[in-house]
Amino acid sequence: MSRTERPRGDSSESGSDALEVSFSVLEDGTGLVVSDLIERNQFRLFTDCPVAPTPADPDGHQFPIDAAVAVDVAAITLPTVVSVCVRNEAGDMLAETDHSAYEEFPPGSYSLELCGPIKIYLRVDGSVTVASDVERTHIDFDGAREVRVGARSHHEGPAATLTTTADPVDVMGAVSEFSSALKTTSPERSYPTLRGHPPLVELGDRFEVPDGVVSPETGIRIELPPEYESIYVAAPLAYYLAADVVPGDRPRLVTDDGFEHDLDTVRGFETEVERVLKQTFFLDCVTRTEGYYSVDLHEREAVEADLDLDFEWLYDQPLRTQVEEYLSLPFGTVEDELPEWRMTSHVAPTPENVELLPFVTNDLAVVRTPQDQPEPSSEVQTTAASEFFRDASFTRSASADAAARSYVQPEATDSLEQSWIGDGAPIGASKATTNAFYNRLDRTPTDGDIGITVVCNDPRMADERDVVDEVYASSEELPFDVRVHHDLTRAELREVLSVDADLLHYIGHIDGEGFECADGKLDATTLTTAGPDAFLLNACQSYEQGSALIDAGAIAGIVTLSDVINSGAVRMGRMLARLLDRGFTVGSALEVARDDSIIGDQYTVIGDSSLSLARTDGGPPNVCVVRRRGGDEFELEWQSHPSTSFGMGSLVMPFLDDVDEHYLWSGEARTFDLTREELQQFLSLETVPVKIDGSLVWSDELDFSKL
Repeated sequence: MSRTERPRGDSSESGSDALEVSFSVLEDGTGLVVSDLIERNQFRLFTDCPVAPTPADPDGHQFPIDAAVAVDVAAITLPTVVSVCVRNEAGDMLAETDHSAYEEFPPGSYSLELCGPIKIYLRVDGSVTVASDVERTHIDFDGAREVRVGARSHHEGPAATLTTTADPVDVMGAVSEFSSALKTTSPERSYPTLRGHPPLVELGDRFEVPDGVVSPETGIRIELPPEYESIYVAAPLAYYLAADVVPGDRPRLVTDDGFEHDLDTVRGFETEVERVLKQTFFLDCVTRTEGYYSVDLHEREAVEADLDLDFEWLYDQPLRTQVEEYLSLPFGTVEDELPEWRMTSHVAPTPENVELLPFVTNDLAVVRTPQDQPEPSSEVQTTAASEFFRDASFTRSASADAAARSYVQPEATDSLEQSWIGDGAPIGASKATTNAFYNRLDRTPTDGDIGITVVCNDPRMADERDVVDEVYASSEELPFDVRVHHDLTRAELREVLSVDADLLHYIGHIDGEGFECADGKLDATTLTTAGPDAFLLNACQSYEQGSALIDAGAIAGIVTLSDVINSGAVRMGRMLARLLDRGFTVGSALEVARDDSIIGDQYTVIGDSSLSLARTDGGPPNVCVVRRRGGDEFELEWQSHPSTSFGMGSLVMPFLDDVDEHYLWSGEARTFDLTREELQQFLSLETVPVKIDGSLVWSDELDFSKL
């Protein structure tokens, strides 16, 4: 339902292990399947004839790739409309195609870059035609040709580990090295694929930077009081601007040219840092349209007339000059067009949390340092009890005793998601932990079907088991291997929890003592290894058991903070299963499902909320809000959500006939006026959640005649 554009890297990008990408023959039809084995993405290339791929030299492509094969074909069809960047042998951009495109190229040597969820490049000699209709992109050659197909995984881990003491001055030195991961200091670093994961940080008894970790010299410094509260908040900004972080009497950003920007204003230090990060990032996104990827950007058109900036001149200036020009403008001139930020991280200003800073920075998160301490009780439990026990239906609690835990409620922000790094169970935010992020880094390539394990340990909850089994088994695009277990004993459940799987969907009872089994309770804290990457523990009070799964090796999971009524849990389970099936991250799946359930606030995420189960073809996960305007007129709000392939700085474009410009990726809704026919055509392109009259339904279940 969208076209996408992200930069595909430059000569400074390094490839990953070749095992991260694989090629296989399409089983149903003729073509090639390209798989990102770590991020579990797939992209299909349909061909005019059966193919027998043979290994090819990855160095034969203009851009770094992980693996390559050669196939003999006369035509390739892509499963959706995908932007195609066509370059000549010298690397010059000849064209960028979108929907309704038709481009012909005479005989020559060409590189075609396919802007889908996996980085894919085609090399071919001969004439080439690229054409797109409403549903697909077609690439034709002048007869059968050898086409070299290369691909690179989106996965990229930290390249090194820094060591720092707990001394804030040493922590400043570590943060100053985060920008060593940037692939460029040009405005193109606003693309997610050109930033790179900052090096890891470990606490030790000395400050040490490994050989090879070199940060760019940009002439930008951030001066701060040597205290965790200031350093943590400024870390993403310092990384993005490749700025040195040094001790100073007052917070300020300065350059070697004598420019100074105060970071301690009447708005407060945290707010000012947030503004500088958002303003510089946004204006980089506008300025980069003068560079290698010149596109019609909606946000540039919206703000350019109000800005006294020469973007053509600015693009070629050094980073410090760009920052000086950006910050010479009032924040209000760009505020209305800023993309909705993906993440706000609330980081407790303690020494041990320095080890989580690289992951927070990798998200380009807005950082807050809360001062409040967790409370031993919460309105969550009180509200839950009054609501649930008023209902005659049974709950999923194995006992009447609520688990004893402390709660914290982070201050609300305007970001799409929030994470909490500190003590206590957060309300309205995910609980990020060091173990979860390190488990994500240890995720190994898996070539084969996506493994789903469903456990139902109470026959009275068979309705959810049948529903979720149907959801996972009905996927037409993804090869799911669904394993369903019933009424397991403690030993059997222990074995199931130790087996590798992409997702564990548990249906049953949980309390402070563990998972209820046929012969007693299994406490997950006794596990030495957890096999599933992600989990949904759809049971009462599953927070502590979910935390134990993270400690044992899992990456992310959805858990409950209190008792949940069975009927509500069934609906939540079905919705979450479908959202995960459609490529939503664990965090965004819960955000969407939470709004559709009266018990949604009883669920939260533990671990790395950015983990997604899988994603195939097409653009970012999205939600459509439909409002009736009268007659055959409707208003569509199109809300894109993050995924492994789409984040801050990506470009998207919905498949609508009158839309011919790109938008910055954002969780913020884009609004369009459509006729009934246009709405039906748009929603038929992909199965997506649709909100109508306050209820969430799926586009394949809509009866358009009744709208």
